[in-house]
Amino acid sequence: MLEAVIFDMDGVIIDSEPIHFEVDKCTLKHCDIDILDEELNEYVGMTNPEMWSRLREKYNIILSVEELIKLQMELKLTILDERDVVPIDGVTALLKELKDNNIKIALASSSPREFIMAVLKKFNIEEYFIKILSGEEVTKGKPAPDIFQEVSRMLEVKPEKCIVIEDSRNGVKAAKAADMKCIGFKNINSGNQDLSKADLMVDSLEEVNLAIIKGLFVD
Repeated sequence: MLEAVIFDMDGVIIDSEPIHFEVDKCTLKHCDIDILDEELNEYVGMTNPEMWSRLREKYNIILSVEELIKLQMELKLTILDERDVVPIDGVTALLKELKDNNIKIALASSSPREFIMAVLKKFNIEEYFIKILSGEEVTKGKPAPDIFQEVSRMLEVKPEKCIVIEDSRNGVKAAKAADMKCIGFKNINSGNQDLSKADLMVDSLEEVNLAIIKGLFVD
């Protein structure tokens, strides 16, 4: 039986992967490094510390992980503030339907909490989420199941009664490893993501409603 829906943020609530790619490239350019989108695709869904740790080692970057994240965050917040960014089509209507039907709603994102809260405030949708967790607040980020297991505990809902909405390979892996149902949203701006392990794949979140979600819990 469905009791809770857990949303990823990047690529699900906000079409932010193009922003992330732009910012990550600018951050690396600051270190005199050029990188292709194809390589950045590998890091979609990962936490910032893990991504920058890997990139720093691979390219022998002098700046620390903390310095890279600080530079990246400043650029992201500037873009978010200055550009006319809106929620992904279908998200707000889905959040409203879930809340109106007393389904618990949470957010589990690999992004830093500062960016998460900035996005929710910009879209004026903070009220829908009773629990919010950043991947940097758990031991292991996606594709490890830690973030979804912790949200399940925070919600006081068993994993088998939760469903996750994700757009990345790492996110889907994490959801399934946590023994949760998962809807894979094929966001074309999130790169070439393998969502085949999801229980349902959709091309648009406008396809998703409470009836569709509940249908995934019928044996």
